[in-house]
Amino acid sequence: MAPMAETTAFSNRPFLRAEWRHLALLNFEVDPRILGKFVPAGTELDLWNGHTYVSVVGFLFLKTRVLGLPIPFHRNFEEVNLRFYVRRKAAEGWRRAVTFIKELVPRTAIAWAARAFYNENYLAVPMSHRLEHEEGDRGQVRSVSYSWLFSGQENRIELVTGSEVSPIQEGSEEEFIAEHYWGYSAQRDGGTIEYRVEHPRWCVATATEARLDCDVAGLYGEAFRESLERPPSSAFLADGSKVTVFRGVRIGA
Repeated sequence: MAPMAETTAFSNRPFLRAEWRHLALLNFEVDPRILGKFVPAGTELDLWNGHTYVSVVGFLFLKTRVLGLPIPFHRNFEEVNLRFYVRRKAAEGWRRAVTFIKELVPRTAIAWAARAFYNENYLAVPMSHRLEHEEGDRGQVRSVSYSWLFSGQENRIELVTGSEVSPIQEGSEEEFIAEHYWGYSAQRDGGTIEYRVEHPRWCVATATEARLDCDVAGLYGEAFRESLERPPSSAFLADGSKVTVFRGVRIGA
């Protein structure tokens, strides 16, 4: 049964401003039963054509400001996350959103802040990235990779695209995956934090090659091994933009 419509107000107070750039999105179909324990209270799984997806997303966090302030040595960094898709019925209709299983960053202070303010499952690990452009440093990005060390082993997400970036089409799978303006975080006491994300619609380019080379069981749990060790169902590169993440509002007990 779908949740009843609620009128919970959202915050217009920015928590974080940054740029998210060169987003590599690898998407995998998954058994919805695996995600049941991760679904925040007050939300339900959001499906694409009757199927449930998780995405491994690598991108660059740039020019980061928290509560309006730049944090020295913490403005530019990589992130790789495993996320899935939920929705919640509000007064204006469905709020389609993401929720995260685990997020990797290279800075301990960033991981601490995310856990403290949103109870997000952040882990600080050594990370690096590589971008390859079509024509020097100013051409379109044709390939990206994001790497991290976990338990002494290198893990990697890689994506190559052969097409030009173009606007996301309405009703497309790319729209379902990339166009989300809400996030939900399950809290330790069973409640949920809802937060709003603001950015323009992105342009995307379809991947010709994409792979995840990762210790899936060690990092995300044995339950995800079957899904994430297969080739992705789809993959694309989003150009990204400036982003504002607003302060969270509690919606559950």
